[in-house]
Amino acid sequence: MLIRYAKEADIPALLAIYGPYVEKTAITFEYEPPSLDSFRKRWQSISAFYPFLVIEKEGEILGYAYASAFQSRPAYAWSVETSIYLAEKARGQGLGHALYHRLEADLQKMGVTNINACIAQARQEGPYLSHASRHFHEKEGFRLVGTFHKSGYKFQEWFDMVWMEKIINPHQSDMPKVQSIQEVLAEKRQNSN
Repeated sequence: MLIRYAKEADIPALLAIYGPYVEKTAITFEYEPPSLDSFRKRWQSISAFYPFLVIEKEGEILGYAYASAFQSRPAYAWSVETSIYLAEKARGQGLGHALYHRLEADLQKMGVTNINACIAQARQEGPYLSHASRHFHEKEGFRLVGTFHKSGYKFQEWFDMVWMEKIINPHQSDMPKVQSIQEVLAEKRQNSN
C-alpha cells in the first residue's frame, strides 16, 4: 500500500472513483460528474496549496483525500475542509484511516489548526445515503458542531448536511502563517541535505 501526492496522470482514475458517488449517492450534492478537464482544474487549484493524496495498492489507485480552503477570507487560513473518496471495493479495509492519518500529519506540519468535514446525512438511511461517513469521522476524532436541515435536494429527497471538526494544532494569540504543502516539502528536503 502506498500513499503519495496525486499527479496529473491520476486524474482519470480519481474521476472514475468520484463518478459513482455523484451518480448513485447523495454523498456529494453534484448531479452530474464533472468533465475530465473540470476535475483536472479542481486538482490543480487544490494541490497548488494543500495536500491531495492518493492511496494505491499494486499500482491501482483505490482512493484519495484532500484538504481545501474552508473559506477564502484571511482569518480562516488556519481552517480547512477535508474530503475523502474510496473505490467501492476498497471500503472497510482501513484505507480511509490511513489516508486521513497522512492528510492530518501534512496539515499539522503546514500549521493548520482546525479540520472540518461537511457531510451529507439522511434522516433515515436509505439507498442513496447511510450514516457511514459520519461514523467514520467520529472514529477519526471529529465531533459534530452543527446541522443544516434539508439543505440538499437530490433523487427527489431532502438531505441534511452536518459539519464536523477536529482540532489538530493549538490555537495561539500569535499564530505563525500557514505554509503551503510545497513549502513544507521544500523545507523537509532542505533539512535532509
